Amino acid sequence: MTARILVVDDLKPNVDLLKTRLEQEYFEVLTAFDGKTALEVLESEQVDLVLLDIMMPGIDGFEVCTRIKNHPATSHIPVVMVTALDQIQDRVRGLECGADDFLTKPVNELQLMARVKSLVRLKMLTDELRLRAVTTRDIAIEELLAKGADITKEKPNVLLIDERVSVFERFSSVLRKNAKLHHIANPQDGLFAAAEGNYDCVILSADLAGFDPLRVCSQIRSLNRTRFLPIILACDAENDVLVSRALELGVNDYVIRPIDANEFIARLRTQVRRKHYHDGLRSNVAESIELAVTDGLTGLHNRRYLDTHLQTLVERARNRGRELSLLITDIDKFKSINDTYGHATGDDVLREFANRLRQNVRGMDLACRYGGEEFVIVMPDTSAQMAAEVAERLRESVEEAGFASADQVLSVTTSVGVATLNRNSDDNMSDLLKQADTALYEAKAGGRNKVVARAA
Repeated sequence: MTARILVVDDLKPNVDLLKTRLEQEYFEVLTAFDGKTALEVLESEQVDLVLLDIMMPGIDGFEVCTRIKNHPATSHIPVVMVTALDQIQDRVRGLECGADDFLTKPVNELQLMARVKSLVRLKMLTDELRLRAVTTRDIAIEELLAKGADITKEKPNVLLIDERVSVFERFSSVLRKNAKLHHIANPQDGLFAAAEGNYDCVILSADLAGFDPLRVCSQIRSLNRTRFLPIILACDAENDVLVSRALELGVNDYVIRPIDANEFIARLRTQVRRKHYHDGLRSNVAESIELAVTDGLTGLHNRRYLDTHLQTLVERARNRGRELSLLITDIDKFKSINDTYGHATGDDVLREFANRLRQNVRGMDLACRYGGEEFVIVMPDTSAQMAAEVAERLRESVEEAGFASADQVLSVTTSVGVATLNRNSDDNMSDLLKQADTALYEAKAGGRNKVVARAA
């Protein structure tokens, strides 16, 4: 994973320390020594995350954060305040200004890097949603983003997964005026409730008796209906390893017991606000492109959308020095399915194939029906090795379970060609597709039900 991170601090040793640590993780680092310069950098450069000091000459960090979050062009950029201020009221003020987290110096390196990586992944998803919105051409994107930053006036629905009634009572006292709190004691029941209910956030206890909280988190993230549902982990102090692992698995935030009511409410509002922001983007994109660029049979994007969007993704990957991979997958011997069982059965197979494809890609990936029984998956920020692993997982998911249609179950396989953009070449969208198509042909010629990967 790579990203451009802006470090803002008026003390050069602090900047140098963070810059060195981030560059060790292969992040690209920009620097600013005051708030005015930081805002100028954000106007002229592509930034994925801001590490922001508070006590600076001129414009302080609180004001800088407020301006970042109030501007439609930068409101989606995560901001982490890194400061010597350690009072609860300072932390709450920072979160209310829109900061995504507030870390006190000296910073715990493990938690800092886990938090940075977590927020960078979130930023990539946000970028992809914004880019898709722009691709449709007819979306008033600035108006949408401005509205998306506003939190609804209705109380958010929050689910607490914790086996102790006493914990529920404490959270109820904290959230009485700010949220509708629902309690599930059993973690497995909580997982089902999260999937079936219309929740804005989940509070997950880190010390479940007989259950691994990280397993519960991974299960929530693996379900389509809860993949983007915010999760806040409630844990005790001195649990850095658990917190770091939780952030890597997709936990959005964490709070340390004993919980300060004002800080927790501010963190909850941040998560709910971001959820509504993303929900608004997804809804707007879906409504705008459904007729023009969606395949009516499978519900995936069609080739028209791919032709419009892929070149943009290729150019963005090249400009930012990031990886981009692409799969072309084809249902093996699909013509014989139509000839033997009829086109209605063939349509059922295509729909189910699309469903399995969705289950094996991330939210930031682009899945399209390319034509007939061919499908394309575009995977930003994905290496050749990772793309090959995704392709193999898709191939296995197709082969392992039959495809039901009417009163019969069909055995179906797929062949997959994988290509990865060579950032040192001048290859364009057509070159990338051609490389993947050639790999697909090799998979077919090699006996089908195979994955062939090659560099573009």
